[in-house]
Amino acid sequence: MQKSFCFFFFKKRRFFLPCLEAPLSENVLTPGRISARTRLTALIVACALFMQNLDSTVIATALPTMARAFGEEPVRMNVALTSYLLSLAVFIPASGWIADRFGARRVFAAAIVVFTLGSVLCGSANSLGFLVAARVLQGMGGAMMVPVGRLVLLRTVAKSELVAAMAWLSMPALVGPVIGPPLGGFIVTYFSWRWIFDINVPIGILGVTLVLLFVEDVREGDVGRFDWWGLIFSGVALSALMFGLETAGRGVVPPVLTYAMLGVGAVFGVLCVRHSRRTPAPLIDFSLLRIPTFQVAVTAGTLFRVGIGAIPFLLPMMLQLTFGKSAAQSGMITFASSLGALFMKPVATRALRWLGFRDTLVWNGVLSAALLGATAAFRPSWPTLLITAILLGGGFFRSLQFTAYNALAYADIPRPRMSAATAFYSTMQQVSQTLGVSAGAASLAITMALSGHGQPELSDFTAAFLAVAVISLLSAPASLTMPHNAGIEASGHSGRR
Repeated sequence: MQKSFCFFFFKKRRFFLPCLEAPLSENVLTPGRISARTRLTALIVACALFMQNLDSTVIATALPTMARAFGEEPVRMNVALTSYLLSLAVFIPASGWIADRFGARRVFAAAIVVFTLGSVLCGSANSLGFLVAARVLQGMGGAMMVPVGRLVLLRTVAKSELVAAMAWLSMPALVGPVIGPPLGGFIVTYFSWRWIFDINVPIGILGVTLVLLFVEDVREGDVGRFDWWGLIFSGVALSALMFGLETAGRGVVPPVLTYAMLGVGAVFGVLCVRHSRRTPAPLIDFSLLRIPTFQVAVTAGTLFRVGIGAIPFLLPMMLQLTFGKSAAQSGMITFASSLGALFMKPVATRALRWLGFRDTLVWNGVLSAALLGATAAFRPSWPTLLITAILLGGGFFRSLQFTAYNALAYADIPRPRMSAATAFYSTMQQVSQTLGVSAGAASLAITMALSGHGQPELSDFTAAFLAVAVISLLSAPASLTMPHNAGIEASGHSGRR
């Protein structure tokens, strides 16, 4: 394979960026031809994604150790994951308007600073309550960080470059999940769990520097008034619903409080939808769901992500509590799924061009759910190589599914509505991840209650993995509503059957 390297030189700033440059037919590492500016922007945004994904996977591996440090039950530590994801879901809807009003570059840089400050506070936590508060601050930074970066990319890329740009955006970001579990396990086993948050500091400094130097200050000319009522309705609805789902059937709070929060969430959710329909420029624009490809990316993508989102919570805990693995050992096993995802990115464009969005999302969704269900059969007697191979395959096919959903969401969105679509879709991504952790924790708690186990046992994890696999499987039939030629401008699929 012939490879060449090019270097970008900026007259005002000396900065060299190596990149692979070769035709698609010659270089599988290049998902498609995209402009140098698009590639550079994608890689800078991926720096923020790298930090966010690294943080999420590192903390998942460290949860049992952190539970012992705080004197908490391991099953309750999922609140450290969901508090961050919930904070993202609440504040992401405002990201598009804020970026248009104050400029993407300024908001992007400030978000990285807030996220990094939250990381420092997490490393200083001496109780679960303090940790949750610091994770909420992290989420406020992350809510602006990734969606605003993605918005910059979407406003500068052609539809024909969309899948390739998403692949370039995702590939460096996937390095975080690849190195996160083994790095987290190593730090927790041989050093202090507090170090898992401190590693975000140098990454944050690098990210701010790159943003200030090279990110274009993209904004709309007239953004209108901020939709405060939309933020209140959506924020209360999401917070109440997530609280209710988190505490349902787990005995953490009185049942009446759980039911009350679920009711409040449902009421404010209805108010949010009604407000959106009556407001000229709503914070969450539900009319975007009238676009078929966007509707499928949201509904089917949410179902798929709920199932997959339970893995970072369930898998490390199962390996450590029932397999007798150390944090370092479980991290080395868990990272296989992320490594598989990294392998898929270079071929995502070719797969979508060959199959199209519809067939890819249906059949690959079934296969991904089956591999997730296979995790329920893991036993301590299984060879580590076999477990690793299943996780590697699962990550490989899940990565294609995520890339397809992310490209499909924006395939038919008019450019003036790209900001609203980014805020809406990013919100749903984070909601689904929050629901995934909640679904995994709830499934585990329910099976423990039914079996009378005081501590989670292997049979409890088996049932929990099967439950979330079924949820993920439901995404396949939800994708059948699309025609075979859906999103052909973005996928390059001919649509002929």
